[in-house]
Amino acid sequence: MAQKLWEKNVQVDKEVETFTVGKDREMDLYLAKYDVLGSMAHITMLESIGLLAKEELAVLLAELKNIYAVADRGEFVIEEGVEDVHSQVELMLTRHLGDIGKKIHSGRSRNDQVLLDLKLYTRAQIRELVELTNGLFEVLISQSNRYKEVLMPGYTHLQIAMPSSFGLWFGAYAESLADDLQMMQAAYKVCNRNPLGSAAGYGSSFPLNRQMTTDLLGFDSMDYNVVYAQMGRGKMERTVAFAMAGIAATLSKLAFDACMFNSQNFGFIKLPDQFTTGSSIMPHKKNPDVFELTRAKCNKIQGLPQQITLICNNLPSGYFRDLQIIKEVFLPAFDELKDCIRMVTHMMREVKVNDHILEDDKYALLFSVEEVNRLVLEGVPFRDAYKQVGLNIEAGKFTPNKAVSHTHEGSIGNLCNDSISALMQNIIDGFSFSKVNEAEKELLA
Repeated sequence: MAQKLWEKNVQVDKEVETFTVGKDREMDLYLAKYDVLGSMAHITMLESIGLLAKEELAVLLAELKNIYAVADRGEFVIEEGVEDVHSQVELMLTRHLGDIGKKIHSGRSRNDQVLLDLKLYTRAQIRELVELTNGLFEVLISQSNRYKEVLMPGYTHLQIAMPSSFGLWFGAYAESLADDLQMMQAAYKVCNRNPLGSAAGYGSSFPLNRQMTTDLLGFDSMDYNVVYAQMGRGKMERTVAFAMAGIAATLSKLAFDACMFNSQNFGFIKLPDQFTTGSSIMPHKKNPDVFELTRAKCNKIQGLPQQITLICNNLPSGYFRDLQIIKEVFLPAFDELKDCIRMVTHMMREVKVNDHILEDDKYALLFSVEEVNRLVLEGVPFRDAYKQVGLNIEAGKFTPNKAVSHTHEGSIGNLCNDSISALMQNIIDGFSFSKVNEAEKELLA
């Protein structure tokens, strides 16, 4: 059995070890290739300050690239008896290279190693989320433009209120995603700072070049204060989780609308039959399970920031094992949110719209405000016009004029979709993913 990196002569009780390790090894598989990437930057810096020979660096980098390729293919395994991803990488190096492999940990602790791994993993996941969210955005904008002339009821208090349109409905969720990515960009900037070199939280007596590893890994800056770098564990995850919760909230609301509008009582939209499921007893049923599951999964994701807060909010400065539990709720959440975005994108692309909804007389009162405004434009004071239309409604004398003419920015006749698209593009450009891509590509070259 492999020895722990920290183990000396006394072995830990087996039951205690099982409890303390928990799901660490399983969670660390998410981080494997990022652990290797961080080690490549770290040893490149070690060579520059004289702690590795050039020949040793070349051999180590070549072997780390091999391990990275294994992890990138999803074939990385943490062996039985090996405590974590850091130990496994070091074990693989020493097997192939002997004592040289033992030199990679100088000036590092597993504390700043896992901090770094989490940041590298998270920023890669954020990029995927941004790309998927932008894909959904494009579908929503396209559908908004496609159906901009099709009117639908607008509601307040779930009572019919005023005319809306599918142009507004699709476009509203598109703009919501733009705001969600603005929040995600702020979270990305918190994430994209380098903790490496903070070691166990108090720095190192080695003359580390932290700016060098910052540049090698494409970070915007380092976490300068080594104590604060460790205090960022949990804070970064919570901040990103809040941004993920924003996207999840938009998807959840959209899913609720879609379930409701797809029901027979509304009949505003129709989901393709192949995207619905049936009932074991009722042959007529076509259930919107995808949207129902999306709603539940996204509501769960909205609880993620609170989970992380409750794990770490009463800890003083310094490292504590409590922080390890954050991995279990944080790391898998990315795949769950990405799956939801993919499914909603697929559904929104294929959804069919009912383009004759407002022909039903039960929606006649939607046009009462239009009539009030018409009278005001003819010179009638607003309160008098409001009362006149109200009395006509009560007397059963209201006849709607269903011609709608809204021209101001963001209204039925002026959706501002070009401006919303420009806003989204500006936000996406602000992430500056290319800097990270170039740095990682150069490190792996």
